[in-house]
Amino acid sequence: MTTTPPTAAPAPSAPGADDNQLIAERREKLAAIRARGVAFPNDFKPGDHAVDLHRLHEGKTNEELEALPTAASVAGRMMLKRVMGKACFATLQDGSGRIQLYVTSDAVGAELLAAFKHWDLGDILGAEGTLFKTRTGELSIKVSAIRLLTKSLRPLPDKFHGMADQELKYRQREVDLIMDESSRERFRARSKAVSSIRQFMVEHGFLEVETPILHPIPGGANAKPFVTHHNALDQQMFLRIAPELYLKRLVVGGFERVFEINRSFRNEGVSVRHNPEFTMMEFYAAYWNHHDLMDFTEQILRHAARKAVGTAQLGYGGRVVDLESPFQRLSVRNSLVVHAGLREAEADDAAVLRAKLKAHGEEAPSHWGLAELQFGLFEAAVEEKLWQPTFIVDYPVEVSPLARASDANPAITERFELFITGREFGNGFSELNDPEDQAARFAAQAANKEAGDEEAMYFDADYIRALEHGLPPTGGCGIGIDRLMMLLTDSPSIRDVILFPALRREA
Repeated sequence: MTTTPPTAAPAPSAPGADDNQLIAERREKLAAIRARGVAFPNDFKPGDHAVDLHRLHEGKTNEELEALPTAASVAGRMMLKRVMGKACFATLQDGSGRIQLYVTSDAVGAELLAAFKHWDLGDILGAEGTLFKTRTGELSIKVSAIRLLTKSLRPLPDKFHGMADQELKYRQREVDLIMDESSRERFRARSKAVSSIRQFMVEHGFLEVETPILHPIPGGANAKPFVTHHNALDQQMFLRIAPELYLKRLVVGGFERVFEINRSFRNEGVSVRHNPEFTMMEFYAAYWNHHDLMDFTEQILRHAARKAVGTAQLGYGGRVVDLESPFQRLSVRNSLVVHAGLREAEADDAAVLRAKLKAHGEEAPSHWGLAELQFGLFEAAVEEKLWQPTFIVDYPVEVSPLARASDANPAITERFELFITGREFGNGFSELNDPEDQAARFAAQAANKEAGDEEAMYFDADYIRALEHGLPPTGGCGIGIDRLMMLLTDSPSIRDVILFPALRREA
């Protein structure tokens, strides 16, 4: 026998009813369940997932299913329920997808059907039965046994509108994941991307390592750290702003290729591009320079896109982003000519650069030299225009305290940053392995910190000592995983790709 499901009816509780009243009603139901026995049983083991049942049996007719009965056992959350006398339809959602249940008094008994009618949307059920297809062709389970496994005390959002409040999605990510398949897919894509990057690195001879999150001295980036106190050691500690200095110490120790997919923390602003707790992947390879790093970084991003979303030809914000073609490479100086409208001579004219900066609302410090002025104008006028993947190279020494200076031009470093959709996605360079030069740069950074620059680096004597043992020529790069996931999933905010982003405490 095949059955056609009726038109969906409203949930039992009246629309617009106060949530507190609904919660109170559900608590009363839970109390009655407790009085009858175990309220939250833990002895049901589902044997099937919705996605597998659809994959294996969607193409069969109802006659084929009835001729060779197929047993099914599933568990999940009840998302829809349609009551029609001595039978009910319900939609069950498990971790893989959805499948319809058909519950009748003939199969489960009048008493259990009556109880089922009082179960609520959001409750977690276990069901057993056989597969069949309705007259409309929907694969369903004709239920022979069903149990309430978890009573949901809070009602789900309206099934037609979902969670309209974006901040509520971030605060109650678990409900967002229940209600929004696109949200679930976004985080599945993130998991695939991270897994593919990890596999790619291992396949290319990199060793995955773990370095400390609590640092006695914050280093590896120009950023303001979070400060805490270690009671047993009675000393101030910092949440890491980057794993860089520890990873390079491992290269000193003989691990010639290392990487870490890490959580780092920066006590800075919160925006659509920034979260104080974020994920990045840093990798270091002995005997590589910044050109090798750029080549490899291209490969990483291309591979991650293909594995996560099936293509390296992406759409973001209604525009195309091409990760398949070779990434463009421009020096800081040349980017001003290509993207800021400067003539060749103007790009090397300090007075012109100062005037251009002022026109963009930026006042250049009097001590800035030519390279710093070029970099300042790049940040003000060029960065946001770099939509297609572009490596910017030849950064000034003053803003690159850990990068090796160019042998051809000591004013610039062998450093690059990768920009896509006007945002920085990666930062890499030929590492500075001269301990005396590094000590001098740390000293300059420490002086800047004393003068009030909260993001300037500390002098890290432990790292200098490690360099004095000898760091081979090395290249290193950091890639922002969260921003990469924004790109791969066409998400406008970093909060959309972080399961639990930082939010101001609720009043």
